[in-house]
Amino acid sequence: QVQLVESGGGLVQAGGSLRLSCAASGPTRSYYDINWYRQTPGKEREFVAAIRKSDYSTYYADSVKGRFTISFDNAKNTVLLQMNSLKPEDTAIYYCNAGSVRARGPYWGQGTQVIVSS
Repeated sequence: QVQLVESGGGLVQAGGSLRLSCAASGPTRSYYDINWYRQTPGKEREFVAAIRKSDYSTYYADSVKGRFTISFDNAKNTVLLQMNSLKPEDTAIYYCNAGSVRARGPYWGQGTQVIVSS
């Protein structure tokens, strides 16, 4: 079992920055890669970014490449998503997911809301 808790969402103006955190706990937390997904009402949950646990390789959706950065904070068992140059279309609930890169794994956090005003 893996427990995931997201934090760091909020309201920000376009062009601003936010940093999301995904804190992982549980005996098997080290076995999984970590993905970030996001979802807006009426739309499918979409992939945002991922980090591979074995070699820290990172992966991004084209829509966020160059603006978002995913990283591990091993000391805190936390995955960070630094979001810069935010756009109104980044508004969504952001979810942390433990599984394989770009594949929805079995474990999800509760989500954190990001709102970007124009």
